[in-house]
Amino acid sequence: MERREFLKKILKWIFILIGGGLVLRLLSVIRRKPAPIGSIYENYDPTEHYYAMGIDIEKCIGCGRCAAACKIENNVPKEPYFFRTWVERYIITVDGETFVDSPNGGIDGFPPLGSEKEILRSFFVPKLCNHCDNPPCVQVCPVGATYKTIDGVILVDSKYCIGCRYCIQACPYGARFLHPKTRTAEKCTFCYHRITKGLKPACVEVCPTQARIFGEVKPRNNPLARFVRMHKIRVLKPSLNTEPKVYYANLDKEVT
Repeated sequence: MERREFLKKILKWIFILIGGGLVLRLLSVIRRKPAPIGSIYENYDPTEHYYAMGIDIEKCIGCGRCAAACKIENNVPKEPYFFRTWVERYIITVDGETFVDSPNGGIDGFPPLGSEKEILRSFFVPKLCNHCDNPPCVQVCPVGATYKTIDGVILVDSKYCIGCRYCIQACPYGARFLHPKTRTAEKCTFCYHRITKGLKPACVEVCPTQARIFGEVKPRNNPLARFVRMHKIRVLKPSLNTEPKVYYANLDKEVT
């Protein structure tokens, strides 16, 4: 009997703890509800926008200006393993082997290729958060710190983030990192502080070849819509059904 009573007490406390955790999570999500439009956007109406980005692989020269500008604009740590956006170089040999490198995110350039006889082709691929329409990072966040805005941008509220890394693990594109000082998750925001003022993201602004195109998903009279119409578009890891909103033109099948 004593053993039975002891087990009952243990189960009772387990239920209390689990129930309390669920209540706290529910309260945090409720607190995470967006404020009225006017209080956070001033003269900007997010209901009139829905953003995405296009990237033309053939135009990217691997200069790394996008990654450098992103670090400056968003105060990203200077260490060579913290990036909101970066550039990868893909090298495909005549034997069918594929090699990928991205020294310091491409900011300092890339080393020489070596013997050109062994290389079938090489190209550069800028990468960033894909601002998915079906974002797994939002689904796994236990406190609602990662959320999707009305205008289709995935953001992280650092005031709510507890640094659990769930979103970092859930992102299939490796586009998140834990800030070494704040210990909260960080990622590309499409430079949300700029686009809500009618400006372009920093990476788009500095691209010398206009390899990056930023704009609206739905209206047909904007640069991104024309880019989508005029190119064969692919997205990264389409089988995951995350519905990414970074559209690539001339993307090689070797890119993942």
